[in-house]
Amino acid sequence: MEGIKGRRALVTGGASGIGLAVARRLAGGGARVAVLDLPGEPLDRAASSGLVTAAADVRDPAQVRGAVAAVEESLHGLDTLVISAGVIHIKRLGEVTEADWDLTLDVNLKGAFLVAQAAAPALVDSRRGRIVAISSDAGRAGVPLLHAYSASKAGMIGLAQSLAGELAPHVTVNCLCPVSTPDTGMGRQVLAWKRDSTARTEEEVLDEIRRLFPLARTGTPEDVAAAVMFLVSDAAGFITGTAIDIDGGAALNTMPGAGS
Repeated sequence: MEGIKGRRALVTGGASGIGLAVARRLAGGGARVAVLDLPGEPLDRAASSGLVTAAADVRDPAQVRGAVAAVEESLHGLDTLVISAGVIHIKRLGEVTEADWDLTLDVNLKGAFLVAQAAAPALVDSRRGRIVAISSDAGRAGVPLLHAYSASKAGMIGLAQSLAGELAPHVTVNCLCPVSTPDTGMGRQVLAWKRDSTARTEEEVLDEIRRLFPLARTGTPEDVAAAVMFLVSDAAGFITGTAIDIDGGAALNTMPGAGS
């Protein structure tokens, strides 16, 4: 796609899952890419694959500012930000602790705000800035047992719309709302819950998901990465403040894989 080559991109949560798929796709398109994630083996593997890496906890303002500054120096600027860092828990209302709630809102929503705030000056200065935030279908409509996750992802859509208005005309800001992707860490966590709560095998759950999606398959990180590539490209230069479903038509039917 035109407008990818030469971009200088930061992907949060980029050491695994959707974030890593996005980072690899951007790099393959000719962008210079840095990934921000917690220190550990996944980030080390990303570094060994040739990606620029920055270790930080997105809940910590000082760590975020330092990491973004280091990335800007390494990439000689910054014009693209993909916000993908996230966590989830699946519990009944009475079982959710204050620590559960705080962790989810702090990583998913406060972290998105802090990274966007730190990166915004460079994105504006580039005059071709892009922010793509990975929300969720759970941000479109609240999901039982995902109270904090649904709230954080709905909040991300509102945050993106606020940023879109403020940072225009030099930065576009959009959200993607994918369904759960079984081949990521978070997706496997959701799949395991569906399996255990319904006394079915994982393959049985996956079969039901495939039947309920109009496009007859589960989503993948690459599906999300492809949509990111479009929103970062020149072709999407007149699109801002939107939230786009990446759901195989799931919104047309019932919640996949949850049983009756």
